[in-house]
Amino acid sequence: MVGGRRRSVIAGLGFLMLMGTAVYFRLWAIDYNISSDDTELLRRQFDLANREAMDESAEWRLRYDEEVDKARKCFEELQAIKDSSQELENASSVNQKFAMLQKENAVLLAKVETLKRELEVEKLKCQA
Repeated sequence: MVGGRRRSVIAGLGFLMLMGTAVYFRLWAIDYNISSDDTELLRRQFDLANREAMDESAEWRLRYDEEVDKARKCFEELQAIKDSSQELENASSVNQKFAMLQKENAVLLAKVETLKRELEVEKLKCQA
């Protein structure tokens, strides 16, 4: 009896293994059909994702270019303001130099007048 029972258990296990293998192959065949259909779907999804990524990349590049343009314009405006402030400083220093030259000119004119008088006095001495 033990031998007959053991054979029936082994036969049951063999049958179950055979059924398991059949179910495995059936699932594998179903998965293969689904996966072959999925390749086209996956390719389309990948193409769509790739296009979206390219669009997003182009959008970020456009934003970067716009920011670079803004920064360049700000730099140019800042440079223009800096140049004009230097011109104002130069103008104020030119005004100071002009005022100093006017004072010097007044002093020199006064010296010329005194020298003219001395020259006239010396001419009168020579004539007399």
